[in-house]
Amino acid sequence: MKEVVAVIKPFKVDEVKDALSKISINGMTISEVKGFGRQKGHKEVYRGAEYQTDFVPKVELKICVADDQAQAVVDTIVKTAKTGKIGDGKIFVLPVENVVRIRTGETGTEAL
Repeated sequence: MKEVVAVIKPFKVDEVKDALSKISINGMTISEVKGFGRQKGHKEVYRGAEYQTDFVPKVELKICVADDQAQAVVDTIVKTAKTGKIGDGKIFVLPVENVVRIRTGETGTEAL
């Protein structure tokens, strides 16, 4: 099993969720996060004053899938979340040792 962790622009969340649903990925965890990469934050204007924001708002998606689904999930997120501009985000693929569904006690891929 794999955990796919994607950090994307907030306005792309619904589009990515819909695209993942089309490839039968129906479960995910979403968190609002802040961070920066190469863009090093950005400038904003508030009441006429310009100021530097060091952390940019992003959304983190966490999706656990069977090994054979991981690449399709990554490809779908890349295709859907890409704008071609700096700050599109990153995707991390991590191994998952085990999953347990609390309600039923199912483990492994049956718990996904």
